[in-house]
Amino acid sequence: MVIKMLNDLSLLMKDITLIILLAPLLGCLIAGLLGYKIGRFWTSFFTILFLAVSLGLSIYLMLKMTIFDPQIKAYHVHLYRWASVTNINFDIGFLVDRLTCYMLIVVTFVSFLVHIYSIGYMEDDQGYQRFFCYISGFTFAMLALVLADNFLLLFFGWEGVGLASYLLISFWYHKDSALNAGLKAFIVNRVGDLGFLLGIALVLMYTSSLDYQTVFNHIPGLFKNSETVSLYPGGPFVNVITLMCILLFIGAMGKSAQMPLHVWLEGSMEGPTPISALIHAATMVTAGVYMVARLSPMFEYSGTALNLVLIIGSATCFFMGLIAIVQTDIKKVIAYSTLSQLGYMMAGEGASAFSLGLFHLMTHAAFKALLFLAAGSVIVGMHHEQDMRKMGGLRKHMPVTYICFLIGALSLAAIPPFSGFYSKDLIIEAVQNSNFPSTPIASFFVVAGAMLTALYTFRMFFMVFHGEERLSAKHKKHMKESPISILIPLIALSIPAAIIGLLFFDPIMHHFFHDDLKLFPKNDIISVFAKDYPSAWEFFAHSFVTLPFWLAILGIFIMWVCYVVSPNLPKKISTAFSQIYLILKKKFFIDDINDILFTKGAHLISKLCSYVGDKIIIDGIFVNGSARSVGFIGKLVRSLQTGYLYQYSFVMLLGLIIILISVIV
Repeated sequence: MVIKMLNDLSLLMKDITLIILLAPLLGCLIAGLLGYKIGRFWTSFFTILFLAVSLGLSIYLMLKMTIFDPQIKAYHVHLYRWASVTNINFDIGFLVDRLTCYMLIVVTFVSFLVHIYSIGYMEDDQGYQRFFCYISGFTFAMLALVLADNFLLLFFGWEGVGLASYLLISFWYHKDSALNAGLKAFIVNRVGDLGFLLGIALVLMYTSSLDYQTVFNHIPGLFKNSETVSLYPGGPFVNVITLMCILLFIGAMGKSAQMPLHVWLEGSMEGPTPISALIHAATMVTAGVYMVARLSPMFEYSGTALNLVLIIGSATCFFMGLIAIVQTDIKKVIAYSTLSQLGYMMAGEGASAFSLGLFHLMTHAAFKALLFLAAGSVIVGMHHEQDMRKMGGLRKHMPVTYICFLIGALSLAAIPPFSGFYSKDLIIEAVQNSNFPSTPIASFFVVAGAMLTALYTFRMFFMVFHGEERLSAKHKKHMKESPISILIPLIALSIPAAIIGLLFFDPIMHHFFHDDLKLFPKNDIISVFAKDYPSAWEFFAHSFVTLPFWLAILGIFIMWVCYVVSPNLPKKISTAFSQIYLILKKKFFIDDINDILFTKGAHLISKLCSYVGDKIIIDGIFVNGSARSVGFIGKLVRSLQTGYLYQYSFVMLLGLIIILISVIV
């Protein structure tokens, strides 16, 4: 009886997980193959319906893992054997645990609202059906990545979101800027994916498996034996686990846009605004954060790798926040905000507080999707104008968008009790309590980042909604609140952006992911926090005596003075600090350096190869050289053909004499 129940449970989980994964794919195929036949309404209807099915079943799985069957920590769903090479089997299957369910809900919930929002935002676009095809395909790839119980399916989903992001960023392919941005995203991610693929190859080489659990079981043995590998013949030896983790993290740096592989994310703004929300909030950029957390049983065995994650994450948080302060495009401000917040997530994971990185991933998904969609509402109202210098005073024209944007801004700036406060301030404390060589500088970066976040967030807020109206006559005449299909997702996202941090604080503090994230006891900072802050309200009360809170308040006050009280002050400041302003506007010259080293450098190398390899070696020696050689030999031989019989007789006689001499001698 028990065996039958277990078998029934296994079949049920297999069916549910397959439906969650394949429902968005079915919507993608309907929109892509039949969209132009069934029309816009039915295209959006079917894609949203199938995504609603995935969302509902994801919620059911979470309830099952936490309430209905809390004693069962994980389900392993085996689908089929993809290949078998010698003694290595490559199986395709799903791992369903609390971490999986958590990510499934985040991805499907945000994607569901983005689908609804897109009905209004894309209603006049000729590529309406193609758009819904792409975003459903994007969601399918992300769900495959999340559900994977092995590196093979993880890599499939990893590359799937990369492909979908290229298609979506380049969606308006008639614009050269969109094509270039899509290509840039694709190429930069290939750089990170090279490291990711090498990391997977190293895992396979030393564990003879790509299954998560099998790999995790091998890691303690590799650690105990201090296994090392040479980077090249005769080269230095490095710890195998450290090299695995660093290579895998390079993949995460590409997907989650960490310095220096962050340069593609700004260009993603070339796609429609709903795509910006989907990429930046719940799908592509969170893939790297999720992957590092999922592989925590590996990263825990390498302090070097964790230290690298900590310093890269905290540096990204700080420097991208500085760049956000000087942006004038509303979407680009939010884009650099995403880069900065991803840095917070990575810094938390580098401090071994993986669950806090995931906590911020969830709160960020809510308030960042809200901010992007609210920005899209503003852009629709402004007839697709994105320059904040041409806005101002919009709160009178768009009151619902204004309130929703304010909630998102307060959450992003980590003002208690909004959601971003709980996740971000916990990460700051975790970094400050970490024990790595980079802890002092990382602590400075994340604390200073709290003020930077408030500065760029409320600079954007005050420029758009407060101060003097800077609208053109055309915009002022037609300015009005967005349609209901845009406002419903905004209102729906405002709720979790405001309260989800408060609701999830206690579960996170009481080891919600305890069985999924394998931590060394010395790295279990969450247990320390649980004793110091036994409830969300005590952490809320604690915030008023912390430096990050007052830095955030100071940042908001400075922006209020600069853009509401004295609007001429920012120009005076930028003039007084023109050199610093130039550096920030040029984004620390990283794009220029990349252009010189890689774009122009590759062009120079290609010209050199063309001249030396093609013109000199191939054309000069092999093609034209062989022709000249034949011509020279022909000319030489032709000079011997005189037509005189006595010369031919003499040559024949001379040849005969030479042959006879050679035989006799």
